[in-house]
Amino acid sequence: MNKIYFDNAATTFPKPDSVIKAMFDYMSFEGGSANRGSSSTALQSSRAVYECRYEIAKFFNFPKSENVIFTNNITTSLNMLLLGIIKSDWHIITTSMEHNSVLRPLVKISEELPNVELDIVQCNNEGLVSVEKIKEKIKNNTKLIILSHASNLVGTIQPIKEIGKLCKENDIFFILDSAQTAGVIPIDMTELNLNALAFTGHKSLLGPQGIGGFIIDDKLNSICKNIFSGGTGSNSSLIEHPQELPDKFEYGTLNTPGIIGLLEGIKFIEKEGIENIKAKEEVLCQKAMDLLCEIPEVKIYGPMDAKKKTSTISFNIEGMDPEFTGFLLDSEFNITCRTGIHCTPLAHKTVGSYPAGSIRISLGYFNTIEEVYRFVEVIKELISRR
Repeated sequence: MNKIYFDNAATTFPKPDSVIKAMFDYMSFEGGSANRGSSSTALQSSRAVYECRYEIAKFFNFPKSENVIFTNNITTSLNMLLLGIIKSDWHIITTSMEHNSVLRPLVKISEELPNVELDIVQCNNEGLVSVEKIKEKIKNNTKLIILSHASNLVGTIQPIKEIGKLCKENDIFFILDSAQTAGVIPIDMTELNLNALAFTGHKSLLGPQGIGGFIIDDKLNSICKNIFSGGTGSNSSLIEHPQELPDKFEYGTLNTPGIIGLLEGIKFIEKEGIENIKAKEEVLCQKAMDLLCEIPEVKIYGPMDAKKKTSTISFNIEGMDPEFTGFLLDSEFNITCRTGIHCTPLAHKTVGSYPAGSIRISLGYFNTIEEVYRFVEVIKELISRR
């Protein structure tokens, strides 16, 4: 039985052949360490890193490639940003649909720094935040709004442009978690008034696991301290960590194979067209929701219009435990999905799937309509066994 992979919100699979080949070639024939020496292999690696920075800045319409910072994942990026900027007496606004990679650092910081206040704006039962509700929470000391572009649970796309406008009008820093959208929904940092964009490489950017980063504008950088220090390959005669970008936030050996893979992932997206990728995923998502809706025992959470969400669908089956259902899908039918709380407990409470959690499928560019039909038939078979 052929494998059906419906867990692209966790990590996309398969990766484009060009991503695999570029990483293989680097590890087989190059192998240099970027920014470490003047050998031909080191210089070749440095050029690849520079090219990836340039492509990322262009991809997100940010004017300065040196402001692109590489990390090992988006959780690290978010922690570096939040720990680097938040100060005592700050008021921070986020939403009830956030992943723990946003919520846990915010809670930790609010507990450890004096007079840091955190407001979590309640979203509606489809996971959508109201701009007016955010506006009502703004105070004189509100310094930061941070949220996910789209939910990792139900895919709801937030009104980022309107929130960015609100931040600009009130001189509030705006940080976006793009884990679920970068590579499938166009993101223009300038148009959206973003001060920082955190991204991961292994989801819709189609790169490998272990590479992520953030883009930080000069205004936010001016107050953001580096929380880590170490070797950078630059200013090596100094024992103080450099404050120039990107070295200010990069330390130790970069994940050059990961960066090369990410570069090829972005090139693949640009070649295929991000609008074409989103359009295909919308078709698959809408068909899956329409077919699942025909089954009386299935309850779907979140928006039912694929244009208002990513291709992530969370649902439950009446009388069936989601964890056990996921086990059966995997063990008997070779279908990979995700079950449980998905690192987002407040989102489950918001949409009504707490505490049991849900079954989550997330469709990708390499999935097919035949796989969608097969999946729905399997769900019907499992229900018939109850």
